[in-house]
Amino acid sequence: MTIFQSIILGVLQGIAEFLPISSSGHLNVAQELFGLSEVPLLFDVMLHLATLAAVILYFRKKIARLFVILFRWIFTSGKQEGKAFPSATMASPFSPTPSPRGIAPKTPEADLLTGTDELGQKTILAVIVATIVTGAIGVVTSKLIPELPIKVTCVGFLFTACLLIFSSIWAKKHDSNNLEEARGISILQALFIGFMQGVGTLPGVSRSGSTIAGAQLAGVNRAAAGEFSFIVSIPAILGAFVLEAKDLGEVGSQIGVLPVFCGCLAAFAWGYLSLSILMKLIRKGKLEWFACYLIPLGVAGLILF
Repeated sequence: MTIFQSIILGVLQGIAEFLPISSSGHLNVAQELFGLSEVPLLFDVMLHLATLAAVILYFRKKIARLFVILFRWIFTSGKQEGKAFPSATMASPFSPTPSPRGIAPKTPEADLLTGTDELGQKTILAVIVATIVTGAIGVVTSKLIPELPIKVTCVGFLFTACLLIFSSIWAKKHDSNNLEEARGISILQALFIGFMQGVGTLPGVSRSGSTIAGAQLAGVNRAAAGEFSFIVSIPAILGAFVLEAKDLGEVGSQIGVLPVFCGCLAAFAWGYLSLSILMKLIRKGKLEWFACYLIPLGVAGLILF
C-alpha cells in the first residue's frame, strides 16, 4: 500500500465513520478498486481508532463528566443520585429545549445524558449493556466479514438508506424529540441500541446511522440519541481493536509504519470535521438526506461488481 492510498483510505474513514454512510463499506469498495485484497482487518480497526480519538476530543467534557459521576456513584453509594452536575448548564451543541405553550423551543441548558448523577448513572449502565450486546454480535460478524462478497456491502448501503428514511419518519410521527419525555436511556432501550450497533458491524451498514436510528426507534430523544451513539462507540471500537491486536505485526510488515501513520492522521482530521457537521444535521433531523447518496451508490455497486 502506498502513502497516497493510505491517505485516501484515511480520508474515507474519517468522513464516513460519523456520517451515516458506512465507513467499513467505503473502505471495502476503495480497497477493491485499489486492488488491495490482502489488507489486514486490523488496518481498518486502526483507522477506526484514529476517528475514536476525534470522538474523545469532541465529547471530552461529557466523557469527563461521566467519569466523575461514575467515581461519585461508586464512592458515595448513590447518596448524591439526583444532584445536578456543575457543568450541566452548558448547552448541548444540537439539543432543542422544552418551552412554554405557544412559544417555539430554543436550545436547552439541560444535558440529557450527564445533566444529573441519576441521568449519568443511567447512561453508564446503558453503555455497558449496549456494549455487551454489540460485542456478542461482533464476535460472530468478525468471522463472517472476510468471507462476504463485495455485493453484500452494496446491499448494506441500501439497507442503511432504508433505515435512515424509516427512523426519520418514525421519530417525527412519534415525537421522539420531546424533551419533556426524556428520562435517560433505559436498559431495554440500551439492549435494542446495542443490537442495532451490532448490525452496524456488517459491511455497508453504517454504525452511526444504525445506532442513531435504533435509538430513535426505541423512543430516545433525538439529541440524546446522537450523543449516545458516539459515546457508546468508544468501547465498541476499543473491543474491536483488542480482538484484532494479534495482527499488529502483520500490519507493520505488509503495509509499513509510515502509510499507517499517514492514514490514521487523515482519518483523525477528517473525522473531527465530519463529526462537527453531523452534529448540526442531527439537530435539524435531516439524516435521511444521506439516503439520496446511499441508494444510487448501492445500486451502482451492484451493477459494477
